[in-house]
Order: sequence, then structure tokens, then C-alpha cells
Amino acid sequence: MIRLRYLSIGMVSVAFRMWWRALLLVIVTVLLVGSTEGDTLQVGQSMDLMSRYGYLGITMKVVGRNESDAGWIFREPTYDVFANLEPLTVHETRSAKKNTFDGEFHMEFCDNLVQLMQAYFREFSFEGLDKPWLAFTNGWNSPEVIARNMGINSSFVHKDYCYVLVRLSRFWDTVKLARIPNNVNLLDSMAQEINNIYVDNVTSVLMFTKRVGTHYINSFVTGNSLYQVFVYRKPVYLRIRERLKTRGISNLSPVELSNFFSPWYADHMGQIKVASGNKTVQNWAAQKLAVHYYIFTYPSLLKIHGDPKLLSELNGMLQNEALLQLELKRLTPVFKDPVKREWFNEILSNYLNLLEVNS
Repeated sequence: MIRLRYLSIGMVSVAFRMWWRALLLVIVTVLLVGSTEGDTLQVGQSMDLMSRYGYLGITMKVVGRNESDAGWIFREPTYDVFANLEPLTVHETRSAKKNTFDGEFHMEFCDNLVQLMQAYFREFSFEGLDKPWLAFTNGWNSPEVIARNMGINSSFVHKDYCYVLVRLSRFWDTVKLARIPNNVNLLDSMAQEINNIYVDNVTSVLMFTKRVGTHYINSFVTGNSLYQVFVYRKPVYLRIRERLKTRGISNLSPVELSNFFSPWYADHMGQIKVASGNKTVQNWAAQKLAVHYYIFTYPSLLKIHGDPKLLSELNGMLQNEALLQLELKRLTPVFKDPVKREWFNEILSNYLNLLEVNS
């Protein structure tokens, strides 16, 4: 059996290079033989988490970006796995209700940049990864990229700063799978792919993951959100965190709350960004959520907190345009043979661990 969890860093690096060589061979082979893929966001569909690790934001709309094509949420290649999952699928569809905001207001204190990345991707869970946010952010390899995605100035992407992430999410579709039974039926094409896996043959597993995937979509939530990052020096940050911890946000006066999230306390106030990148909503936020104080004007997502009129107006503007939550589970249920299932899990665990160690 292959076990790499306790290898030294040097040995891990060697194993990692060997993996990429094997993966390159697999990619070439897959390109030669072809595969049956789509790009459907649907529970039960499988996808390969390893091939775009660190760059999932390219195929999943999760942060606001400048792009001309706005008509997509998910375009990761997927594969049909299970037969007749409809009885196991739970749908919860929401629609805009007049004078009611259907969503949640969320604030998270982050001691450093790593915690900020973790906080932003808190609702993304990928079985086998201890740090699922790295599947998106490992490709954010410069302060400028991080700053652009988080809406802050790159000079504040630094270990000397702490952050507060404020987010207002509007939910539209929530879809999840009930527990998949052991006797779940597979599509014939999937059964054939499993037949091509051989115990003690690593390449056969990698071929399977490239053609079919490593995980299946167990649940997701789509909708849209506004988010803003506030940047503080550590002493000020700790003071505000303790104040909100002991009093709670609902027990603070509007003036005190506004001051904490203003230039009087924050070193930097990020832009209010839209997860989908919707320009209309972004312009609305820039206009409606600007705070004017004497000669100062600054953006604050806190302005909408407790304002029924603004919330009602925003409720109809945040449409079903972004991916807000995603849970992926290993493709374990497809294997009826326990020996083959164990082999698949062993190889997958080793390579997922390698990805995180080398991030």
C-alpha cells in the first residue's frame, strides 16, 4: 500500500514530481481516447478536483471579476454517474418576496490573510481536503491577485494586518442529496469505467480520475452576494473583536457600529464587491451604500444592516448568478468491490495530501 502522509518534505517533493509525470501521461492518453463530459451543476455529477486544484475560480463563479460573459455559474467538466437520483434529490427553491430579504448577513473576524481566505470559502467543503479554500486560492500567487479578488489595495495584503469580512448573501436554489444507499444504480458507462481500474495499478486510478473525476456533487447553493473587507492594525482589531464578542452586534448603537467600520478605526476599507461581478448591482452598491461624513465619503456594507428599504430593493437585484456553497464527496459509493474501493481511496488520499502539502 502507498502511504505518503508521514514522508519528509524532501521525499514529498520527489513523490509530487513523480505524480505530475504520471498525470501528464494520463492527460495525453485521455486526449487520445476522448471522454464523455458536460458542465452541469447538478447533484450526483462527478468532477475531477485535482486537475484544476488552485484554479477552481476559473470554472466556478465565486468572486467578482471583470468579464464580458455573465451568463454562467458553473462550467467545470462533469460526468454522469448515478442512475435515477431524483428520488434522493432535495430541492429548495426561493424567489424574491416583496419587502422581505431572503438571505443572511455575515461578519467574520480574521487574524491574518490565511483566515480571510478560509472565511471567504467557509461554505465550500471537499471531502479529503483539510484546507478546501486552497483549491481556489492556491493560484492567487501575487498580492495583486488577492487584492483584486478581495476588493482591497495590494499594499494591505501583508502579515501586519488583520481583516473583517462582511458579506450579505441572497439565496436562490438549494439542492442536496439524501444519503446514497449502498445499492445505488450506476449508469452503464460508469460501470465500464470502474472495470478499467486495477488494484495495484496507480495509472489506472489516475486515468479514471481524469476521465470521470474524483468527487461527486453532494449539495450546492446558488444566488448572489455582496462582500467587503475591512483592514485593521492588530490592536484596533482586537479591541473591536472583543467589543462585539461581549456585546453582540445587535446591542451596539448604530453610531458605535458605524464608527468601528469607518476610516476612524480601519486602516483601509475595501470596495463593495458582487460575487457574480454584476455591474448593475456593483453600481447600485457604490451609490446607495456610500457614507458621507463631512468631507469624507466611503463605502460601507454595514449601511444596509437593519435598513428594510435598502434590503427590499437589493432583494430583487441579487439574482441567481453565483455559486455560494458547494459540498463535494469522494466517489466511494460507486465501488461495489471493497478491495477496489480501498485502492481508489488510498490513491486519492495520497494525491490530495500531496496537493495540500505542496501548496
